[in-house]
Amino acid sequence: MPMANIFDTNEFNEKYYYNGALGALYTPEKTEFRVWAPTASSVVLNTFSEGLGDNKIDSVSMEQAENGTWIYTMDGDKNGLYYTYTVTVDEKSNDVVDPYAKAVGANGLRGMVIDLKATDPEGFRDTPRPTFGSCNPTDAVVYETHVRDFSNHPSSNSRYPGKFLAFTETGKKLPDGTPTGVDHLRELGVTHVQLLPSYDYYTVDETKPDRPQFNWGYDPLNYNAPEGSYSTNPYDGAVRVNEYKQMVKALHENGIRVIMDVVYNHTMFAEGSYLNMTVPHYYHRTREDGTFYDGSACNNETASDRPMCRKYIVDSVVHWASEYMLDGFRFDLMGIHDIVTMNEISAELKKIDPTIIVYGEGWTGGECGIPDELRALKCNAKQYPGVGAFSDDIRDGIKGHVFNLDEKGFVSGAEHFEENIKFGVVGCTDYPGIDMEKVSYSNAAWAAAPTQTVNYVEAHDNLTIWDKLATSNPEDDEKTRIKMDKLAAGIVFTAQGIPFIQFGQDFLRTKYNEEIGGFDENSFRSPDSVNNIDWNRKAQYKDVFNYYKGLIAFRKAHKELRFTTTEQVAENLKFLDCAEPNMVAYTLCGESDILVIYNANREDKTFALPEGKWEVFINGDKAGTDVLEKVSGECTVAGISMLVAVRKQSSGIGSAIRKLFRF
Repeated sequence: MPMANIFDTNEFNEKYYYNGALGALYTPEKTEFRVWAPTASSVVLNTFSEGLGDNKIDSVSMEQAENGTWIYTMDGDKNGLYYTYTVTVDEKSNDVVDPYAKAVGANGLRGMVIDLKATDPEGFRDTPRPTFGSCNPTDAVVYETHVRDFSNHPSSNSRYPGKFLAFTETGKKLPDGTPTGVDHLRELGVTHVQLLPSYDYYTVDETKPDRPQFNWGYDPLNYNAPEGSYSTNPYDGAVRVNEYKQMVKALHENGIRVIMDVVYNHTMFAEGSYLNMTVPHYYHRTREDGTFYDGSACNNETASDRPMCRKYIVDSVVHWASEYMLDGFRFDLMGIHDIVTMNEISAELKKIDPTIIVYGEGWTGGECGIPDELRALKCNAKQYPGVGAFSDDIRDGIKGHVFNLDEKGFVSGAEHFEENIKFGVVGCTDYPGIDMEKVSYSNAAWAAAPTQTVNYVEAHDNLTIWDKLATSNPEDDEKTRIKMDKLAAGIVFTAQGIPFIQFGQDFLRTKYNEEIGGFDENSFRSPDSVNNIDWNRKAQYKDVFNYYKGLIAFRKAHKELRFTTTEQVAENLKFLDCAEPNMVAYTLCGESDILVIYNANREDKTFALPEGKWEVFINGDKAGTDVLEKVSGECTVAGISMLVAVRKQSSGIGSAIRKLFRF
């Protein structure tokens, strides 16, 4: 029987499942090293005084213990001691870093024993998680950024360019006084910052900080330790831990929660990963001939459905949430993971704090090693109700197919996208009256509630919306494309669900790459010149920034845009008839009545208003919480724009009738 099949037997799982703590378990009096390696014939603990170099202290044989674990205990305070394991399986020996290592040396080549309590910044545990609205997922406004991008451009004027500590700085401004850095986040009004992978990844050489090198970080090496290139001293494993915590503490003090982008679906290496060299073929899905399944399109995929792999992922997420006080997790290619694992992750995180947000990509990069019905695909979202998924339905409905660069969407001039937009507006929930045959990607509602739906039009992957518009609409001038951009953002922020934008989207981020002579749609290892955020664009496109800022403020002010159940959406949202194509209009009934109209036509359009007096807060030029004008009877919606108006409900029978009949 192939080894992979043995791992899936009840006999193996009953004999070797270990439910205790693993890793270097530190106390000032002793450190117990415990590693799970059930197929090993021997395991040796190697100790070092430093994280790199010829400074070995000793090698000692570990003892077999319960459920496939190996242990060795060292007396005394071993904080700061570096170590590796030599694991021998079938007469082949591999030197590995402990998969459970909580700290590592430079380039993640050795684990480090660490006193985690000693790494806490002063007051870290006393700094509460910031509140955001009622702390429901739909109250969140997520802002995705890369640690290096955030502060690496000279315009950031940071003392710590490209480092965790840049998030601890305030008072940074452009010469004209425009706020940058953390002050920008506060000014914009986002509630959560989502960091691209910030665990220890492979491709950046931490010992050569002056070498031009960049990576997004989707190449995991050590899952439970922070990335060293973002620290001021990658050689000391405790420094990166402390500085990561300083970053989280500073963001919390500024009212911003922190989400971590995690990549448990694959490892940087397949056979050469630390997980695989510890227990060959266990942590990855393999075929009967021993080759690796590749649902990640990165040469391998992890086997989250196996009990000890599931335990590893859950333990790792819980470690980050409890030790670093993180507030959310974004799962890369979540569709590779099994549903049971995602539900267990959600349940364990809710024990730590019920307001922690979990969501991910409900798709894969290729064929997976387990059936579709077992996986956390978007179409199975109702089976993991505590976890959200990105909506490619609204993304491509707004701007056109993400991979067909010339293809247009609703805002950029394509026709017959109204049902796509409507489906996005209701958060991809069950809603009567939407013609699902005209929806591009889904033939049925997939979200159990709007709290599961992450609405976006731009992320680190693929072209920015600004570059997409330049590619799909090269004949249009900048002024016209700015209208399209504003309308795209307006749809995201007025749709039911969780709004998500990429860092710099609010001032028309572009990724022009001179080396390829065009826009970079996959800048994962492109130069800083492509990936850095040029803060000067915020001053250049201040009008666009103010529009995004106003959209966020209006959304926060009106809970009708932030429903949490399918029933609330179905009962209180009503689509209105539009006499013209390429328009979508609807009303929301709540403490106030809200009217939203999207006009993707190039011409101004007149719209007959529901009865009463309406106050306009958002049009094609401005957005916010100030009244722009008052209208009744009918209104004009400018070409390629939106209009949002509010009618205050009167008390008494009239209000009750409107709620009963949804206008």
